[in-house]
Amino acid sequence: MNPTVLLAHGVRASASMWRAQLAALDRAAVPALAPDLPGHGARRGEAFTVAGALATLDEAASSAGGPVVVVGVSLGGYLALHWAASTARRPAAVLAAACSTRPRGPGLAGYRALASLIERLPDRGAGLNDALARRVLPAQALDDLAVGGMAVGVMDAVLADVGGLDPVADLRALGDVPVRLVNGRWDHFRLEERTLLAACARGRLVVVPGATHLVSLVRPVAFTRQVLELVAEVR
Repeated sequence: MNPTVLLAHGVRASASMWRAQLAALDRAAVPALAPDLPGHGARRGEAFTVAGALATLDEAASSAGGPVVVVGVSLGGYLALHWAASTARRPAAVLAAACSTRPRGPGLAGYRALASLIERLPDRGAGLNDALARRVLPAQALDDLAVGGMAVGVMDAVLADVGGLDPVADLRALGDVPVRLVNGRWDHFRLEERTLLAACARGRLVVVPGATHLVSLVRPVAFTRQVLELVAEVR
C-alpha cells in the first residue's frame, strides 16, 4: 500500500503549484493531498500564522487514514519539517526542498524590510511579482501558479512568524524518520544544507542541476522523481 503524499506549497503560491506532481502521483497510483495554507489560494482572506499552517497539515494528515510522506518547498519545506517534528501523527518520511538556510538574523531582517517596501506599492507588489515570475519560471509553471492565484500581501506576515522556526532542531527531533533535502543548484536558500544534513539521522541531500529556488516548478520531472523514490523507500 502506498503512503499518502501531503504537499505543502510555498509562500504567495497555493495548492495549484503542485499540479504537475499531483498528476504524476495519480498516474503512479499514489494518493496525495495538497491543501491551501492560511492566507493563500482559496484562503487568501485569512491571516497567515505558523500555528494555523500546522493545523492545516495536521487536519489533512488525519484525513489520509494511513502513513504520510510530507513534502514541502520553500515556506512549505520549513513547515513540513516543523510539523513532522511536532505532530503526534509521525510521518513515514519528509522531503524538504528549498529551505536549507535557517530563517534568522540579518538575512531574515533584510527580507522583511524588502517585503515591507514592496507591500507599500500601489498594487502591493503584484506587478513586480508577475514580472519576476515570468523571468524565472517556465510557461507551464506560470499557468499552474495562476490557477490558484498569488497572495501578494502575505509576505511580511509569513516572515514575521517563520523566524521562530529552527529546521536544524526539527531535523534532530525527527530521529530515524527518513529525510530527503532537495535543492536547486542555483538556490540561494541552500547555504546551510550541509549543516541540515548533519542534523539528520537518516538524511540524504539531492541537488538538482540547473534548478533555482522553486525547484518543483523549474524542474518538475526531476523533483517528482525524488518524491516517488521516497515513497518507494518507505512503502
